[in-house]
Amino acid sequence: MSLFSAILEKLGFGNKPQPTTPPAASPTAAAPAAPAPAAISPVDVVAKLEGLAASNPQKLNWKTSIVDLLKLLGLDSSFDARKTLAAELGCPPEKMADSAQMNMWLHKTVLQRLADNGGNIPKELL
Repeated sequence: MSLFSAILEKLGFGNKPQPTTPPAASPTAAAPAAPAPAAISPVDVVAKLEGLAASNPQKLNWKTSIVDLLKLLGLDSSFDARKTLAAELGCPPEKMADSAQMNMWLHKTVLQRLADNGGNIPKELL
């Protein structure tokens, strides 16, 4: 399993609603109707992360730190794990060469990808 998939799973993104049966096509329709795509169930990422932070004995700033975000989710936050995640998400090589730049890019990209997958991420965090 990829590290980003693990992030999605920890936040409950795998709990998608079951697709509904599409309505029957009318007898006059020339081509069969394609099934409607399943609606993306929004995930309240902020509420989940703030809930985890409230019950965590460490003071973790997940809003600005990829290390703290990964720790809060109980995932490996080591430099090697972050490099793997950055490569998985397509981090530019020039940012991979500088750990601070990579971490900032990675944090913003993870939040953006969570939003792209139906997570409600406030614009100020993107």
